[in-house]
Amino acid sequence: MTDIQRFDFDTRIHHGVIHNGTLYLTGQVATPGRSAADQMREVLGKIDALLAKAGTDKTRILHVQMWLDDVRDFDEVNTVWDAWMPREHAPARSSGEGRMAKPGMLVELIVTAAV
Repeated sequence: MTDIQRFDFDTRIHHGVIHNGTLYLTGQVATPGRSAADQMREVLGKIDALLAKAGTDKTRILHVQMWLDDVRDFDEVNTVWDAWMPREHAPARSSGEGRMAKPGMLVELIVTAAV
């Protein structure tokens, strides 16, 4: 049985778990009340930092689940995503619309990556 490594603990959760060479990141959200594009940039910055802490980077992302408060924001956040992710390393990606944890939160990303 492989050990499970948890990291980046705050007062409520671990933001990442590594098991069998795979990194699972919890849903990453941004500061509520900003535009969808600005929130996406903030979330991607958090993801970059967590990937680095785990010893990997965005080119090793396997899958991303993107949740949007309003699917009409998809084009706006997709433009930010496309500028951040090198085309040749684009992972499998799915998206959906759902109510966020707090008013004003517009985007949440859940990431699985190879370590």
